[in-house]
Amino acid sequence: MTGLRVVSLVPSVTDTLLAWGVTPVACTRFCEQPELVHVGGTKDPDLAAIVALQPDVVVVCDEENRLADAEALSAAGVPVHSCSPRSVGDVVPALADLALAVGLEAQPPVGEPAEVVAREGSRRTFVPVWRRPWMTFNADTYGSSVLACLGLENVFGDAAERYPATTLEEVVAHAPDLILAPSEPYPFGPRHRSELEAVAPTLLVDGRDLFWWGVRTPTAVSRLAAVLDGFEWRQTGSS
Repeated sequence: MTGLRVVSLVPSVTDTLLAWGVTPVACTRFCEQPELVHVGGTKDPDLAAIVALQPDVVVVCDEENRLADAEALSAAGVPVHSCSPRSVGDVVPALADLALAVGLEAQPPVGEPAEVVAREGSRRTFVPVWRRPWMTFNADTYGSSVLACLGLENVFGDAAERYPATTLEEVVAHAPDLILAPSEPYPFGPRHRSELEAVAPTLLVDGRDLFWWGVRTPTAVSRLAAVLDGFEWRQTGSS
């Protein structure tokens, strides 16, 4: 057990630390732990409150947090640990580094990285992560790696930007077979289904399973595969 004072500014890291028995002294309001002290959001942390907590380490991620905030903490003498896996295969080494950063002598077991799910054909898939403007992600992202594990092709995989802005007209031009609409970071839900269904068959999924890397990665991929298989079964009309 670690005696270090840890602040987590990454929801998936907070999830992982708690699973390891490490309770952060503070986290963000997006971390789904109302019982913990909150120090602002991922993009607008309360730096003064963090410094006042005198943490031994603050965990950040370039996917979630701003470089300027990490640099300000470092300048204030606060140790910062950054972890930014770009693929499912990066998760185990990232967790090993995280375990050392928070004072654990050995990384607790997290399970093996998920293997690619074998499917007939390659389903071309669009995943929106924001609306107004519409945004998605390219192949150099953890989310796209999860799609690959599900046997799905990211239709924006070759985009020049990691998180390109787009339009539904451009999405139509990419001819997706399927849209996965995640519950976060933008809260896509039933009210958005008709708009997305006009482009392609749409499945609402748990955004944490797509984007929260960490101890949940192996089971998250399995859960998404099960949901996807059920959706495909309904789409084909099989009995």
